[in-house]
Amino acid sequence: MPHRSPLAPGAGTSAPPAADPSHGVAKPGVALAAVAVVACVAQFMVVLDSSIVNVALPAMKAGLGLSAPTQQWVVNGYLVAFGGLLLFAARASDLFGRRRVFQTGLVVFSAASLAGGLAQDGWMLLAARVVQGAGAAALAPSSLSLITASHTEPSERTRAMTWWGVAASSAGAAGIVVGGLLASVSWRWVMLVNVPIGAGLLVASLTCLAPTATAQRRSRIDLAGALTVTLSAATFVYGVAAAPDAGWGAARVIGSLVAGAVLLAAFVAVERRSSEPLVPLGIFSVANVRMGNVLTLCMGAVITAPLFFLSLYLQQVLGHSAVRTGLSLLPMVAVISAGVLLSQKLIPVVGARRLVVLGGVVAAVGLVWLGRLPVRSEYVAGVLLPTVVVGAGTSLTMMPAIVASTSGIDPRDAGVASGLLNMCRQLGAALGLAVLATIAAGVTSHSTSGGNAAVVDGYRVAFYALAVLALGTAALALRLRPAPDTAAAANEADTA
Repeated sequence: MPHRSPLAPGAGTSAPPAADPSHGVAKPGVALAAVAVVACVAQFMVVLDSSIVNVALPAMKAGLGLSAPTQQWVVNGYLVAFGGLLLFAARASDLFGRRRVFQTGLVVFSAASLAGGLAQDGWMLLAARVVQGAGAAALAPSSLSLITASHTEPSERTRAMTWWGVAASSAGAAGIVVGGLLASVSWRWVMLVNVPIGAGLLVASLTCLAPTATAQRRSRIDLAGALTVTLSAATFVYGVAAAPDAGWGAARVIGSLVAGAVLLAAFVAVERRSSEPLVPLGIFSVANVRMGNVLTLCMGAVITAPLFFLSLYLQQVLGHSAVRTGLSLLPMVAVISAGVLLSQKLIPVVGARRLVVLGGVVAAVGLVWLGRLPVRSEYVAGVLLPTVVVGAGTSLTMMPAIVASTSGIDPRDAGVASGLLNMCRQLGAALGLAVLATIAAGVTSHSTSGGNAAVVDGYRVAFYALAVLALGTAALALRLRPAPDTAAAANEADTA
């Protein structure tokens, strides 16, 4: 029977064409599992870096005498460069070869990590973080497209993307633990830890991935589209990142958001007229690709925000160390990782639509439970049990969204599809945190409780807002289209 993705009905009646070696498939004699390992480790490193630096910010401030704005932009500078360059780097991997872009990202990311770890002044660290974000923009989409371009069988692709999802989901909280351990020695190791990992990945990519074919080097990037979408994403991320401190009514915040929207409209106009568009708008004709990216946008906030607020709660309200905080959140990470693996088997059996609905409802229950966060330490009932429920729910939504966002499209557009997925995840996390941080701060400022109780009041309302978003995600998932060949996909997954 012809193979089709379990989330892409009508995507075609035959198996996808074999991936072009120019796009980074395995060298002859190299197992596809090796490609998946390289991709997963790269994604783990990129996501790890997003959280590991947050834990080390106090030590960085003390070590380099950072001002408050510089300290803030150690994080935001990375996010702006990352979010702004994602689609540009993703399309470059489609046109010039995934191995080429992947290795370029590794070199840039690792070199910037080394420069940041050796920084002697605040501006040096900030510059290194911006360059590091540019390297991450090349790594994130190319790591997933390595899998989608090389794993053409539905069961193999789903299994590989499952491990990619595990790497991405576990790295966020692992960064809290690893960051706490490394920062206790020196904040510099938080940056330098990426250097040996990047070097190992570079050697592995040279060994495992096929080189770029020369025919692809004549392809051209849509420069007008690249410029408008890069500036649009960068200005939008800048506005969102600045909002919690400057306020949503600040001129620079409003100006950035308006500029981002105008540039996005200009980008769409450019793409419609371009003979070689940066983002082929036809990929949005696949309903599940559209909905998968919307779900990823929503879940970016639902997955990221609880870890952010709980980290602040455990350290600033309860006075826990960074290491103890990471260990306290480790069960949630373990449940997410296990749930993502389980969802691989459940997608063809239960169906993607039902799985996301179930996951959204379960996550909402856990978030409402977190809305009863105690002012004093009650770890088991106040943190452990509700975070396990939240982790179980979010883990069920991740794989269906990833598979939907990358299925039913031409293999030549795998890179840009991966870039869209990563952009939606990053924007969802950034926008969600900015809005929720504003809500929490507003509740705290108007609370009559005072002290830590007022801070906890703000966190509680933020968790309730997240519960509403989780339920909204479950409702949106009803628009995912079921596949008629679910049973066949299930048999493939079970016998593979």
